[in-house]
Amino acid sequence: MKDRIRQLWRSMPIRLAILLVALFAVVSLLSLAASYAVTQSSFEQTIRADLRQDLAGFRAAPNARAVALLVDAESREADPNRLILSYIGPDGRIYGNGAIAQDDEGFHIFSLNPERAQFSGDYLSLTDTLYGGLITVARSRAEIVALRDVFVNILLISLLPTVLIALSGGLILARRSKRHVEVVSSALDRMTSGDLGARVTIGPRWSDDLVRIGGKLNQMAGAQEAQMKALKGVSSDIAHDLKTPLQRVAVYLEELEAKVDEDGEVAALVSKTQDEVNDMTRVFQSLLQLAQVEAGSPRNRFEKVDLAQVCRTVVEVFEPSAVASHHHLTLTADLEEAFIKGDRALLGQMLSNLIENALRHTPDGSHVSVQLTAQDGQLKLIVADNGPGIPADEKDKVVQRLYRLDRSRHTPGHGLGLSLVEAVAGLHGATVELADNAPGLRVELSFPR
Repeated sequence: MKDRIRQLWRSMPIRLAILLVALFAVVSLLSLAASYAVTQSSFEQTIRADLRQDLAGFRAAPNARAVALLVDAESREADPNRLILSYIGPDGRIYGNGAIAQDDEGFHIFSLNPERAQFSGDYLSLTDTLYGGLITVARSRAEIVALRDVFVNILLISLLPTVLIALSGGLILARRSKRHVEVVSSALDRMTSGDLGARVTIGPRWSDDLVRIGGKLNQMAGAQEAQMKALKGVSSDIAHDLKTPLQRVAVYLEELEAKVDEDGEVAALVSKTQDEVNDMTRVFQSLLQLAQVEAGSPRNRFEKVDLAQVCRTVVEVFEPSAVASHHHLTLTADLEEAFIKGDRALLGQMLSNLIENALRHTPDGSHVSVQLTAQDGQLKLIVADNGPGIPADEKDKVVQRLYRLDRSRHTPGHGLGLSLVEAVAGLHGATVELADNAPGLRVELSFPR
């Protein structure tokens, strides 16, 4: 769960959605705070204007006695929770419904009604001297306090759900955009891994910029695929065109060998030339076979093949060679029968190439094992050895045509064995993985059942 949240947060569309919603929330909060401040100031100005108007009315009284009577009369009609009137006459007597006192905590309004000792809440007051006395008018700030609750309710009822809805919508849109980006990324991964037929599947709801990017990627992949097909076609054409002349040269060499002295230098030179011509012929035959496999034409010959029997047959064929080179070749098959649909000859050639490579590139006394097992609904064919193995940075290169490791350049071979293995595996819907056998090389082929 944490990894999924971390991946979502690292996604640019998700970050943009969160940033936009956060910006909207900040602007809305600032706007709401400004509105509250303006409204609060307006309410306070209104209350202070009312206080000045109340005080002006009391100033219209002709004397202190009239002010006292007027304060008493209005205080009896007034709600003390909203309006407090207090007049301290020249004789020190207090009239009204409240009195103001001060202590260490500040000013307080006390009720002149014996049943109430003190008023609760905040008040705005205005005090002035009048006819030798002190008059105070105070109005409650309850409306301003209630205004704060109103704005909090607006925040909770309006802004908060709006932010949540916007955030949810932004996350949905961002995840959709993220899926579109993942489609492009997946296509790029397949292209870089060698799948020249990979394309970006453009959806109907894609944005114009992603449509243009996907189209350009498909255009680039199509051009690259066409170039690779042309290159493979050229190599196949060269191999096909040179196959017949090489066969003729081989025939001429056989005729020449029959006419020279078997123990002479000419015979030795003819024998070396025949070996080179035969090696060239094998290279061209491998290139032609690789081209046919990559074109998919052998699929027409697919039939039900027992892969376990193919393994047993190929291992039996290579046992004498393994004994002669002091290798230990073993077969471990968990299944008596393992049927797949494929081409028996190509499967045998694929396994032969793997065993031959293992015997050729490992020192005397090495172990070469062939294993056939069933795992997770697949058939696993594993050829492993305890030789020097392949460096990690060259495992992707050894399956390329004619590529050979530096240490293998002085050993027989032409660098097409693993290329043919990968092509045959792909033709049968299998995957090839070159792993470290610690020490040695471990080639794992996974076939669908």
